[in-house]
Amino acid sequence: MASYDRLRARGTPRPLETGDTWWYAAVAGEAAGSFSTRVRTRTRRACLGTVLLLTVVYAGLVLTATGRRWGDAALTGRRADTAAVTLLREHPSLAGLTTLSLVLGCALLLAVGLLRKRYGLTGCVASALVTSLALTGLLQRYAPRPRVLDTGGALVQSGFPSVQTTLALGTAFGLALVVPYRHRGLAVLAGTLWAGAVGAYTVATGGHRPGDLMAAALVVLAVFCGLATLLARKGKIRPAPRAPLPRVLLAAVPLAAVAAVGLGAGFWLLGDTLALPATAPYDPAELRLAHRCGQALAAGVTAAAGLLLLALLRRVDVDGAPAPYRLGGPFVEAAGAPHDGELVGPFTEDRDHEIS
Repeated sequence: MASYDRLRARGTPRPLETGDTWWYAAVAGEAAGSFSTRVRTRTRRACLGTVLLLTVVYAGLVLTATGRRWGDAALTGRRADTAAVTLLREHPSLAGLTTLSLVLGCALLLAVGLLRKRYGLTGCVASALVTSLALTGLLQRYAPRPRVLDTGGALVQSGFPSVQTTLALGTAFGLALVVPYRHRGLAVLAGTLWAGAVGAYTVATGGHRPGDLMAAALVVLAVFCGLATLLARKGKIRPAPRAPLPRVLLAAVPLAAVAAVGLGAGFWLLGDTLALPATAPYDPAELRLAHRCGQALAAGVTAAAGLLLLALLRRVDVDGAPAPYRLGGPFVEAAGAPHDGELVGPFTEDRDHEIS
């Protein structure tokens, strides 16, 4: 924990007493100590809520016959979606570009962290990404699910969650932590949209069902919420200045629009696609509708995950150790005017009166 955020042996700051100066409350009491507590509380709750939502998605789309039928219809409907078929036929290089973008994204994540000499944070982010991939692999291999056989009688392997989406969104969230705080919004915006495009491509090619993308987004969000909770508990965060409103809107508005449109359109189309018959033949129009419904829901969940991460990390800077408290105040005439953003208190700039 940071020096100003350290609790007493019994776990709580000393209560204020008569004669305590105002700066005790600001430096050693609730104002400083409550920041890490608030961040830790909201990220921990978000992690638990994400895990609960992942459980609901798994139960609804994997364990129920209706959910599996909807996922199969969304996967089969890609052939009835002429726009997707035409795009994939006319641009066969998209497969190589998708793989190349994943490699470059991971390289960019490591390069930014190492060039900025944020070695510890880069290691934490890389560990979170590896943990997300490991959890994805464990869920694919060991999560209980009905046995599904293909037309040749072979067992169909589960793609729940999607490895590609986990890698893409995990890289995007990792960049959000290693880049400077003022660039976090743009990093989350660009990375989340890129991860959504990677996921949409895997569904269009038949590699994954829409539910696999939604599960991957929830896995990554849960892991990075856990990482933020750990950083807050270890005192590796500090309050950041309030970002200008245009910069906030530039990142939040596009993500909110994609999340609202995707989830709204997906749930609106979902009612029509859940009524598919239990056996073939299927109406090609209904299959195409199921495919577009799945794409919309997957895009909405991915954008909502990025937007939630931005909200949880608002005014949270992980870029270095907490700044020391340099005191000034009634004798500021002798100390000189403080610099911009410098914290001041009741004494001069004499180092005998410096609290760090």
